[in-house]
Amino acid sequence: MRTWKEVRAEIYTAEEIRESNLRVAIIGELIKARQEKNISQRELEQLSGVKQPIISRMEAGETSPQLDTILRLLAPLGKTLAVVSID
Repeated sequence: MRTWKEVRAEIYTAEEIRESNLRVAIIGELIKARQEKNISQRELEQLSGVKQPIISRMEAGETSPQLDTILRLLAPLGKTLAVVSID
């Protein structure tokens, strides 16, 4: 029996896997920041202007958020996005 990692490597390119991992990491950090501030999705909607169903789908991994959506969510969470070298 093959592992998910082996199957995934056959289905997706290395670039697609890196993009997926980055998306999961960013969304994970958004969820963590929201929970640390004890803010509900509904409260984050009020603070960011991003509708709660969009936040829910994003957190569940059902959608890939646009950069502007991520930026709108980060500000009320007291976070920013940084671009750093992969090395």
